[in-house]
Amino acid sequence: MIVTIVHVRVKPEYIDHFIRATVKNHELSIQEPGNLRFDVLQKADNPSEFAIYEAYENETTAAEHKKTAHYLQWKETVAGWMAAPREGIRYNALRPV
Repeated sequence: MIVTIVHVRVKPEYIDHFIRATVKNHELSIQEPGNLRFDVLQKADNPSEFAIYEAYENETTAAEHKKTAHYLQWKETVAGWMAAPREGIRYNALRPV
């Protein structure tokens, strides 16, 4: 299992727009073959900070996600709303197997 946690800081005036766009991306991502989880999280003490927890079966299915139309549209749509470049950190899952 391949896990990526994407950290995003959004300009305050775009928080609601970002949430709508990201929920749409979530709804389509969870339908992808090999997707195990796609959680969208908002920081409790700072609503302009988000984390997206993505889990895919393997490297191939994780890479295929980045080629989907919905991901590419999300990436383009939210680019101008970010207060800083997003940071995706890749993890190898140890548990659950």
